[in-house]
Amino acid sequence: MRRALILALLFGGMQLVLPLGTERQGSQALLAFGFLILAAYTVAEMATAARLPKIVGYVAAGVLFGPSGLGTVTEMGVRQLAPVSHLAIALIAFLAGAELRWEEVRDHGVTLLKMMTSELVAAFLALFALLYGFGDFVPFLRGASEAEVLAFAMLFAAIAIVHSPAVTMALLTETGARGPVARTTLGIVLIADVAVFLLFSTALAVARALAPPAGVAPGLTVGMAVWEIGGALVVGTLLGSGVALYLRFVGRELVLFAVLIAFFGIEIARIARVELLLMFLTAGFVTENVSSRGETFRQAMGRSAVPVFVVFFALSGAGIELGSVAPLLPLVLPIGLVRAGAIWAGMRVGAWWADVGDVERRYVWMGLVSQAGVAIGLATIVAEAYGEPGRNLRTLLLALIAVNETIGPVLFRRALVAGGEAVAGGGIAGQATFPARDAAR
Repeated sequence: MRRALILALLFGGMQLVLPLGTERQGSQALLAFGFLILAAYTVAEMATAARLPKIVGYVAAGVLFGPSGLGTVTEMGVRQLAPVSHLAIALIAFLAGAELRWEEVRDHGVTLLKMMTSELVAAFLALFALLYGFGDFVPFLRGASEAEVLAFAMLFAAIAIVHSPAVTMALLTETGARGPVARTTLGIVLIADVAVFLLFSTALAVARALAPPAGVAPGLTVGMAVWEIGGALVVGTLLGSGVALYLRFVGRELVLFAVLIAFFGIEIARIARVELLLMFLTAGFVTENVSSRGETFRQAMGRSAVPVFVVFFALSGAGIELGSVAPLLPLVLPIGLVRAGAIWAGMRVGAWWADVGDVERRYVWMGLVSQAGVAIGLATIVAEAYGEPGRNLRTLLLALIAVNETIGPVLFRRALVAGGEAVAGGGIAGQATFPARDAAR
């Protein structure tokens, strides 16, 4: 009751203050940012009382107060806060890369590749076959040519298999998880992002050949895709080396420096046109493995990231259009079940192939259900490439992502608790540490 009263007071105060803001001065965005932090924290506490992950509360706050809900945070406010989402992705990627040690990659890389390959192949084939075989039940595919159905089924599957590093990192922080389930899930999610981007680039090129978009400028080419991946590795290595030099010869004001590096890296990725997530993954990996103060910098970046992560997940919820998602639920729920079943089956095969322990065999798949920012970004690329049909496909994908973004964290938390890896007292709002790597040592 106390939390509900706090939420009501926040909402009432926001309604009184909001008309005083002026968009020209940016006060609307500042109001929305502050309100989302407070509201998301409050709803997250209510979610914790209901034994749900805090991240579910953050997303729920965004849905409740976003444009599709009470409208406290308007569409203009969401657009103005877009840099926060970019900053969060940069911080998440850097911290995720910093979780990896070269020794761990060398010792466990083959195991992770086997499990990831089995899971991605199983999920891709299952989702492709589902949309291709039952295309008549999808409104925007009715009456489409064979080539168009084939192209859109391939694009849908290439995006629907994407995981969420953001959700994985947030849950590991919130639970303080340590152990093989946390370590293996994080490793698979990180390397899968690279594999999925390559797969999506290939699928988009093949789809354009099968069903060329009418009157739409060409998007990704093979050369562009190669540069986005290869260039991200090169630029990320240079950025990580620069951070390591700063830590060695200066090493002060690390929290402020962490935020500056994130913004600086975002601008570099935009100018160089390289893949942002992979670039920061590489930078974090290089910093952690080259610098003797890598762990200190990782902790400083984690402290600066806490409020950004909260707003990031709240914005993800605010971006969910309930009016578009609700009518698709009868179609999306079976697709979500097929996806989850394919992930489970693929991980069972991969765990057998990699000869891992029973706890990983039973629980890792539950950490791979979540989806978030990367999948939304890829869906937007398809919408821009294919016009109206692409926007319809994006709507279907956003509905699926909304379901997985809600159910996935719950499943992953249960997996960490069942595997005996969750530590009491961990929390994104408390200690800003990422202990998953320590379990692999």
